[in-house]
Amino acid sequence: MGCGTSSVQCSKPENLLKAALVIQRWYRRYRARLRARQHYALAVFQSIEYADEQGQMQLSNFFSFMLENYTKGPKEDSALVTRLFETTTRENRDRQEYVGLVDVPDSYTGPRLKFPLTFTDIDILVKAFKQQQILHAHYVLEVLFEARRVLKQMPNFTHVRTFAAKEITICGDLHGKLDDLLLIFYKNGLPSERNPYVFNGDFVDRGNNSMEVLMILLVSFLVYPADLLLNRGNHEDFMMNLRYGFTKEILHKYKIHGRKILQILEEVYTWLPIGTIIDNEILVIHGGISESTDLSVLHQIQRNRMRSVLMPPVAVSHALDFKKNKPGASSMGAGKAESDRSTSEPLTKYEWEQIVELLWSDPRGKKGCYPNTSRGGGCYFGPDVTNKILSKNHLRMLIRSHECKPDGYEICHDGKVITVFSASNYYEEGSNRGAYIRLSYGTAPQFFQYQVTSTSCLSPLNQRVSAMEFSAFKTLKERMISRKTDLINAFQLRDHSRSGRISLAQWAFSMESILGLNLPWRSISSHLVNIDADGNVDYMSSFQDLHIEKPVKEMKSNLIETLYRYRSDLKIIFNIIDSDHSGLISMDEFRTMWKLFNAHYNVHIDDAQIDELASAVDFNKDGSIDFNEFLKAFYVVHKYEKPGSHLT
Repeated sequence: MGCGTSSVQCSKPENLLKAALVIQRWYRRYRARLRARQHYALAVFQSIEYADEQGQMQLSNFFSFMLENYTKGPKEDSALVTRLFETTTRENRDRQEYVGLVDVPDSYTGPRLKFPLTFTDIDILVKAFKQQQILHAHYVLEVLFEARRVLKQMPNFTHVRTFAAKEITICGDLHGKLDDLLLIFYKNGLPSERNPYVFNGDFVDRGNNSMEVLMILLVSFLVYPADLLLNRGNHEDFMMNLRYGFTKEILHKYKIHGRKILQILEEVYTWLPIGTIIDNEILVIHGGISESTDLSVLHQIQRNRMRSVLMPPVAVSHALDFKKNKPGASSMGAGKAESDRSTSEPLTKYEWEQIVELLWSDPRGKKGCYPNTSRGGGCYFGPDVTNKILSKNHLRMLIRSHECKPDGYEICHDGKVITVFSASNYYEEGSNRGAYIRLSYGTAPQFFQYQVTSTSCLSPLNQRVSAMEFSAFKTLKERMISRKTDLINAFQLRDHSRSGRISLAQWAFSMESILGLNLPWRSISSHLVNIDADGNVDYMSSFQDLHIEKPVKEMKSNLIETLYRYRSDLKIIFNIIDSDHSGLISMDEFRTMWKLFNAHYNVHIDDAQIDELASAVDFNKDGSIDFNEFLKAFYVVHKYEKPGSHLT
């Protein structure tokens, strides 16, 4: 009896251990599956983001095309193209003309700044923006003009030194996420002479508080110009702002004086330094390098001539020539145009490419330097390129931003390249952490991670991953519906029996060949299509949950898809044409714009269809089109959404 009892007692610990091991293995598999799902969702977000940037970069080719072809068209075409490029020849604006005409009424209850600015003004702004107050346009313009004045005095690369008792903090992309900036200041302290910062570009766009982020950074810079350093990113670009939200935010928050703010902001961007060099051994730039990066050239470039990466040097030059030679221009006007040209001579193609590569490039593990096909601008650079450029310039490390990383930072190229990204929850709640770096002389970089929390961030990991997946695949399906006709043609090309089904491999190949997103299509297929027991894909199920709404019933599918696919590009062009921000363009301007667009993009849309559509959306028949409303007419309706719930 005693022996039997002893045997039972001895087996309990073994059973408990086995049970614990089973639970542990199950939990690890569960976590691994969640991480895989999260990885795929992030891959979808990033691929679509880069594809959009690729489309944005391709607009530069479109603008070049227009300038090269405007003389071949009628006078009205030439006039329209000239209006597109008037924004590239700004003169220095008079401060009093802008600020002096914008009064602050006694009824204004928001933050008030006193010039010259002090630390108190930084504190006032931070507290006001926490309360969601709006800084008056008068102060915004004052800050922008003062920032332009001080930035003009700075070199292309700012040199700073650290000491054992004086560290420096480096922050990556913020993208209008005010909560992340405030959290950094809460954890790391406000900027001061004892607490210097480098903010490495992309302060604006995407987030809802780009103006607040920019104002805090510029005011802090004006108080501590030697201790708060601002590098230019690829989103400090007025053309990028048109697509990614900052222009819309400014015009919404500053309905009366928004245009003035946009004009001086464009100049401020061009005077931002393009890099920082710490202790003569660490290069801090927004994007990256290429095998042809020449820091001696970049030190000498007149950086203010880079108005936008979407305006190549040839475009600026031709636009100036055209304005100077416009019919009826007086000799005085011609002389002024020549003077303008002497003060704003465009960069050479080589100089322009040097800056583009600095702002747009990404590191990769593969050796060499090759085109950045995902973004459409800059290059991919391998560890050998990093070693070459660092060695040539007697540097030991490159710190850059530009890419969202799940942990907020990433180290590659044998520790010689560090990416830091400071916008947490960038794609979706819980999608990534933010980070910043602290550097001290002679020590390894210290990384600090964080994540702005909200109610949804406190939910279980499974729910957060599911929410990410839902948002990611919803966005991907919208990309698919914009190429529905092309995808169906590709599917049917492989469906020899006309069964409506093809193999998973054929479906994946077709998806990649048409969309070009470089995604693991087989792994994510279950989220996008129905697959039968034999592993064959019902390819029409790709589109069963959504369709593009259309303003005119008789519109052909290819026209609907084209307008939906290029709506962001068309909106940018419209906003440039609509120089007075009235929200209206004439029917003739609409037709001319589309004719140029159609010719360059080779989208094969008949002019008669466009004329018919333009007439149909001229609702009050006054000869003008509200183009923003026109583009809102094309939106994707999801089966599971309520009518009218779409976002524009």
